[in-house]
Amino acid sequence: MTSRKPDEPLARNSRLRLVRPRALATARRAVTTRRTRPAPRPPEGTPPRAELARQARHVLADAVRIARWAAVERGAVAAPSGPSAPSAQERAAAALDLTPGQIRAGWDRARLAGLVELHGDTARPGWRLHAWDRDDSAVLRGWVALFDAWSLVHPAPEGVEPSAVAEVVEALPQVLSLLQLSQGPVLVPALLDLLGQRVEELREERCEVPGAEQAPEAPAAANSADDDADGDADGGIDGLPALLDWALEGLAAVGALTLDPGAEGRHATLTPLGNWAVWVKLEQICVAAQSPAGNIEQSAEDMLRGCARLTPGPARAEYRAWLAARTLSSAVTELLTVARGEDALLRGLAFEALRVVGAPAEAEVRATVAEPSLRPYALLWLAEYEGADPDDAQEVLTREESTWLWVDTAAAVADHGETELLVRHLDSAVQGTVPALLDEIRAVGHPRTVQVLVALAAAHPDPALAKAVRRAAFQVHTGGA
Repeated sequence: MTSRKPDEPLARNSRLRLVRPRALATARRAVTTRRTRPAPRPPEGTPPRAELARQARHVLADAVRIARWAAVERGAVAAPSGPSAPSAQERAAAALDLTPGQIRAGWDRARLAGLVELHGDTARPGWRLHAWDRDDSAVLRGWVALFDAWSLVHPAPEGVEPSAVAEVVEALPQVLSLLQLSQGPVLVPALLDLLGQRVEELREERCEVPGAEQAPEAPAAANSADDDADGDADGGIDGLPALLDWALEGLAAVGALTLDPGAEGRHATLTPLGNWAVWVKLEQICVAAQSPAGNIEQSAEDMLRGCARLTPGPARAEYRAWLAARTLSSAVTELLTVARGEDALLRGLAFEALRVVGAPAEAEVRATVAEPSLRPYALLWLAEYEGADPDDAQEVLTREESTWLWVDTAAAVADHGETELLVRHLDSAVQGTVPALLDEIRAVGHPRTVQVLVALAAAHPDPALAKAVRRAAFQVHTGGA
């Protein structure tokens, strides 16, 4: 089987359309467009959201404990996966009464679920951690992020070609669909048959089957080649059971399914969480938290959440009413505090509210230019304040700043939007090709890079592109080049 070298261009959909990126507009559409149609109802028998969230909290209980420990200790110790990892792991294990192995596994889960973010070697709590006990939607989104990244949590079997692992990851949604449609246990041999068929289909789609026209020219060579091909095929089939076991165990480890021996043989069954998540993927919808009412009386964070579902005009009216009830200095300080948080959508909306403030906010906005997470937003705010057209303001950003803003906006879409919008966001990148975009995304070091790439790989319909994005997510997660 042939495989594409990392430096080769993608075969399909690798060229990006160069369009003017409008980060905030994209992030806002993540919230506003989802309200244009009613959300389909989940299948009959699906537990209530509160029960699904309870199950997700149970699955991620150790990850939450580790994330909270890291949040408390962040001023004194490096994150458990940083250069001081052994020391940090020992201290975390002693404090939480867990083994070092449990600490490493829980730390990976915490990162992939958005409970913690790394800034250098220092761990900071993610916005989902703050909302963990009170927001069921944040919990479910965190678990779905872990579900999408199951192959990063569970190491692949040793001695298996990376291309074979990628094929199984790519083919697995078909297996999950069968489990979801079966509404009950399915024997592992049946799943293996389906997985083998899907892998073969993927190989045929990529034209990796040797050409039959070679046979008449050299019968002996052809027979030998056929023998080799049969051997490869048998080897591939022989390797699939181990890879299927790896995939099922990985999904069981994140709480998506259960594996039981059974009287007729081992079988797999989706958990209520897994069944719901597969249904969500099939329907291509996202569940969003409902914003509170009474925006004027709310904190800046709750006010922005309440305005997120509004179109720009009504939202500006809400901002003006909220600002009128406060002194401008305290309001600007509160909005910038929200902008420094982990929710990228609120970061963009906070600067949109600051545009309503205008001149009184200039000094404080200008001071945030030195902060990496706020710099692109501050530069755009200042450019528009000084008279630049919003469509031309992007020109004040460097290539690196534009890329950082692209990732931040993608994080907002991944957290609050629909998968289709995340795919369309790919076209707004300033880079001309997907490989160039992935290279520069890795270089800017955005703390949400892994989650964004995993979400994009799960959402994109092109298998070749999704495979490249998934590989990039794995490289960032493991610290590879």
